[in-house]
Amino acid sequence: MKLRLARHALGDAVVVAVAGELDLFTAPFLRDEVRDAIKQDSARLVLDLQQLSFMDSSGLSVLIEAWRLATSEGGGVSLAAPQAPVARILRTTGLDRRIKVYSDVDSAVGGI
Repeated sequence: MKLRLARHALGDAVVVAVAGELDLFTAPFLRDEVRDAIKQDSARLVLDLQQLSFMDSSGLSVLIEAWRLATSEGGGVSLAAPQAPVARILRTTGLDRRIKVYSDVDSAVGGI
């Protein structure tokens, strides 16, 4: 399965919807999208993970990089609606303690 990305504004935040599989081969596409979103749209970033079915360490690296970039620009990152396998990785690695995870996009936007 390929990675599909879609970006849109929601209030003063930018939402990037991530669908498919996030791995060594697809992570560079999300990295580029996140950088562009933060630099061009808003340092308040929500990653909508509702349709993300798989994520490996390459994906985790992109999330950490997104958090670092957004916070350096005065914003932040939150994650919305990860499926169980992705949520498990976030919990296991402790990344959910650094980047807040919400049940839906609207809550994630409010949580930044």
